[in-house]
Amino acid sequence: MTATPIAEGAHGGNLDWAAREFGGQATDWLDLSTGINPWPYAFDPPPAADWARLPGEAGLSRLRRAAARYYGAGPSASVVPAPGSQALIQQLPGLRPGARVAIVGRLSYSEHATSWRNAGNDVATGLTLAEAVASADVVVVTNPNNPDAGTCAADELRAAHRELARRGGLLVVDEAFADVVPGQSVAGDAGVNGLVVLKSFGKFFGLAGLRLGFALTSGTDRAQLERAVGPWPVSGPALSIGCQALADSAWQQSTRTRLDGAMTSFAAALKAATAGEPDIRVVGKTPLFLLLEHADAEAIWRTAAHQHILLRRFAERPTWLRIGVPPDPDCEQRLVGLLTERPSTTAC
Repeated sequence: MTATPIAEGAHGGNLDWAAREFGGQATDWLDLSTGINPWPYAFDPPPAADWARLPGEAGLSRLRRAAARYYGAGPSASVVPAPGSQALIQQLPGLRPGARVAIVGRLSYSEHATSWRNAGNDVATGLTLAEAVASADVVVVTNPNNPDAGTCAADELRAAHRELARRGGLLVVDEAFADVVPGQSVAGDAGVNGLVVLKSFGKFFGLAGLRLGFALTSGTDRAQLERAVGPWPVSGPALSIGCQALADSAWQQSTRTRLDGAMTSFAAALKAATAGEPDIRVVGKTPLFLLLEHADAEAIWRTAAHQHILLRRFAERPTWLRIGVPPDPDCEQRLVGLLTERPSTTAC
C-alpha cells in the first residue's frame, strides 16, 4: 500500500484531513497529535456584548496585565497579544530584515524556519545553541523543544542573549510548552533589547481554538509587532476567557499536577510493556507530549489512524512518533497495546 503523504497532516491536529483519509467524522477522532491539554479550562461564558462589539483598549490592557503576571514577565517587559503565537512567528522576520538566522535543535517547530525563509533570510537548522550564536544574527530556540522535549538552561539562554545583543542580534525563545515547566522560562528577563519570548495560550489551557498567544519583548520590538498584527488582534471573547484563565492559579497548579501524573503513568506503563524491546524507546517527554522512537512508526501511525486515533509522525525522522497525554486510563492502556503490538504494514 502506498504510504499516506505526510505533508497533508504536517502539523498535526488536521482532523478533517484524517477523516477524509481514514473515515468517520472529525468528532469521532481522538487527537493526540498536537500536545494540547485534553482537559480544557472550564471558563464562564463571556458577556453577550463581547460578541457584538469590537474589543477595546481597556480589555487589551487587562489581558496584557494578566499575561504579564501569569508568565512572570520582567518589570520592563511589553506584552503583545495576538491570535495565537503562530501569528507572531510569521511577523518576527520584520524585526531583523536580512538577518542570518539559526534554529537550535536537531528538529524543531518548522514554522520558524519557514517564516524567516519566506521573508528572504538565510536560515540554518539543526544547530546547537553555541553553534547558532557563533554563526547567526538571529537565534531561535524552542524551549522545551518540539518535538523532542530538549531544553536549554535559562542561564545558557541568558548568556546567548548577551552575546547576540552585544552585536545587535536577536534571541527568540518559543516557550509554547513551557507552562508545564515554568522553572525553565526566561520570561522574567523579557523587556531587554534583543529578546523575544513567545507564549502559546491554547496548549496548556486546552483551548487551542480560541487562538491566543503573546510575545514578551522590549518596547522597540513591541511597536513593530503591534503594527504587524494590526488593530483588534484578539477577539472580545478571547480577551474575556484569557483573563479568566490566566488569573486562575488554583486551576493552573492542579492541572500541572494532573498532566504530570498522567504522562508519568503513561511513560511507566510503556516502559514496563516494552522492556527488552531495543527498537522501541522514549526519545523525549514533557507533561504534554511524549516522543517515541519505534522501528514500525509508520505502520503504528496507520494502525492508530484506522482506529481513529491521530498521532504525529515526521518526514524528517520516519521512526519517530509524538503522542499527546492520554486523557484517561482506558486510553493509556489502548495506546500501550497499540505501541507494543507488531502491526502489519499492509493491512487496512
